[in-house]
Amino acid sequence: MQNRSVPANIVLPHLVYRNVPEACDWLTRVFGFTERFRYGDPVSGIQMHLGDAYIMISGPREKTASPATLGQCTQTLTIFVPDVDAHYARTMQEGANIWEELHETIYGERQYGAEDLDGHRWLFSQHMRDVHPEEWGAAVASRFL
Repeated sequence: MQNRSVPANIVLPHLVYRNVPEACDWLTRVFGFTERFRYGDPVSGIQMHLGDAYIMISGPREKTASPATLGQCTQTLTIFVPDVDAHYARTMQEGANIWEELHETIYGERQYGAEDLDGHRWLFSQHMRDVHPEEWGAAVASRFL
């Protein structure tokens, strides 16, 4: 079954921001996300996407807070983009805090890390090479590779 309100079929991260509309504007301007819908009056949640990656952003509720409020990172999200170099240039031009410079990893990804206005950490990545995990030293636990 498909649900038009929740198009992500694998993972739909929910991120807490101090100011949901401001976060939506920032994620759109700096990272290139697109707003899909919003709800609440005042706005309490917004669904956004960048390509096939969907996220929900919402304000703080009981036992939730943004990294800016907590004073620490709570997770890192990786988003795959078709042109990571162009995405990096846009993010730099908008003045985002880059915590990991653009580089190619030993496992074949070209990526960089940026922090958003509330301290959520993001990795933006592009597949560059197909590398088997054993080639860079991983212990493979699954036979599906």
